[in-house]
Amino acid sequence: MRPQGVLETALYCPDLAAAEAFYSTVLGLEIGAVAGRHLFFRCGAGVLLLFNPESTAKEPIAVAGKPVPLHGAHGPGHMAFRTSLAEIPAWREHLQSHGVAIESEVAWPGGGYSLYFCDPADNSVEIATPELWGL
Repeated sequence: MRPQGVLETALYCPDLAAAEAFYSTVLGLEIGAVAGRHLFFRCGAGVLLLFNPESTAKEPIAVAGKPVPLHGAHGPGHMAFRTSLAEIPAWREHLQSHGVAIESEVAWPGGGYSLYFCDPADNSVEIATPELWGL
């Protein structure tokens, strides 16, 4: 038995207002919910969660009487969004038009292409083609 796919991905961002502006304006993700300690964005069939580690690592919560484990990371994380090779030039232009510096572009030897940049919390964000992972 194995998982059917990724349901959610999480990054940690202490400034949720800056993170919300970046992910909704620059990346065009649809915000699903705001709870003060975290943000939820719809992303294809999954969800991107942005947690404020100052809250999620210290403030316990319960849902239907059951505790949600504390969690929080400090320092930059990484995530990648899927795109097609044909869309890479448009993504490059789009990011630059929003003042987002591209840190690196990689044409992978086994196939695939990646654009790397940072979000306001210095998380490494990647726009990548699925060939990178043989998909």
